[in-house]
Amino acid sequence: MKKIALLFLLSCFVVQAQKKPVIQKSEIVRIETELASDKMEGRKIFSTGIDSASAFIEKEFTKIGLQYYGDLKSYRQDFKAKGKAANNVIGMLPGKSKPNEYVVFSAHYDHLGMDSSGDDKVYNGANDDASGTTAVIALAKYFKELNSNERTIIFVAFTGEEVGGYGSKYFSKNINADDVVAMFNIEMIGTESKWNKNSAYITGFEKSDFGTILQKNLKGSNFNFYEDPYTDQHLFYRSDNATLAALGVPAHTISTSKMDSEANYHQLSDEVSTLDLDNMTEIIKSIAISSQSIISGKDTPSRVTKL
Repeated sequence: MKKIALLFLLSCFVVQAQKKPVIQKSEIVRIETELASDKMEGRKIFSTGIDSASAFIEKEFTKIGLQYYGDLKSYRQDFKAKGKAANNVIGMLPGKSKPNEYVVFSAHYDHLGMDSSGDDKVYNGANDDASGTTAVIALAKYFKELNSNERTIIFVAFTGEEVGGYGSKYFSKNINADDVVAMFNIEMIGTESKWNKNSAYITGFEKSDFGTILQKNLKGSNFNFYEDPYTDQHLFYRSDNATLAALGVPAHTISTSKMDSEANYHQLSDEVSTLDLDNMTEIIKSIAISSQSIISGKDTPSRVTKL
């Protein structure tokens, strides 16, 4: 009887050990809906709304069990922007064998705030960029549960992107860029790309082999990463990846936004009801899969040498 019981316990342990975490649509919906809710008041920098958004992200990082970044005493990276108090939200998963090599997942959590002129007063920013921030939180939960990252993973929600990239600039000044192996900046993934579902594009694709590595890791799946089709809009230089990229980091933005025809971009109509949350969930899953060889230390993207 004891032998049978022992075998049963061992089999349960093996099943549990083999069980992989799942990025669930219900969690994507929950996080996205909260970040883009009216009570966040459009998440404008220096507002009570962005304070609420920061508190929500900090609470999520606490639930996940992320460590604090560097010498911070909380998930808040406080700094001054335009002479006023602002903060990024940062959590970390230390690497097992390469703790001094960093992989960054990022998005900006600020948006445009309020408009008092009409009936709809809140720039909810569901796609821009509650969608990217939702992805960062979901990926933090996924990799924490997976518990196999050889490199240290840093999860950061930047503030101030909409008014000059203050959060990412401060972050970049306070990290050794030589230690950052790659940056996955996630910006507006809530709508279908020009190639429809199960696809996204990578800005600055030609500036490193980051995108090629991601494509390789997705080979055999039904998801595709493409080169940025909107190069005339210089998107590589317009998001939070730009500051670290200027320091040589293979820092790229992943997006689906149709920049030539995105009807809700910077409009009051950018609400959760306009998003394809099924597709968004699949995009986040694909980012997780495509990053695995970089997180494990198997692949190291080439540095950006020309901007």
